[in-house]
Amino acid sequence: MPKQEVISPQLAVPNGHFAQATVIETSGRLLFISGMTARAKDGTVTGVGDITAQTHQVCRNLQAAVEAAGGTLDDIARVDVYVRNMEDFDAIHAVRRQYFTGVAPASTMVEVSKFVNKDYLIEINAIASIGN
Repeated sequence: MPKQEVISPQLAVPNGHFAQATVIETSGRLLFISGMTARAKDGTVTGVGDITAQTHQVCRNLQAAVEAAGGTLDDIARVDVYVRNMEDFDAIHAVRRQYFTGVAPASTMVEVSKFVNKDYLIEINAIASIGN
């Protein structure tokens, strides 16, 4: 069974591309994806100074990880998003809409002061349920 959005009339409509809550009935495998950054396959940082380019690379990295485990982006039920500048919220969600086209994952976004590389603007980790 694919993930389903949980909607409560007691909650405001999300202000970005995410679900307030998701539920998955699973007999499959849980996949925990470490924080993905804008590192390309060759190790270079994609889009230095460009949040849109970096978010695309992060989403491609999430996609590569979930596909390597036999799933798809739609199997991702939760993401945690760390950003250098909360002012990038709208730009980040515009990119996320291009990758998470079904039920959006539950999500938390927080602004942080530093990443392990000064060129990173965003990092996303994820939890997926594969083989439902």
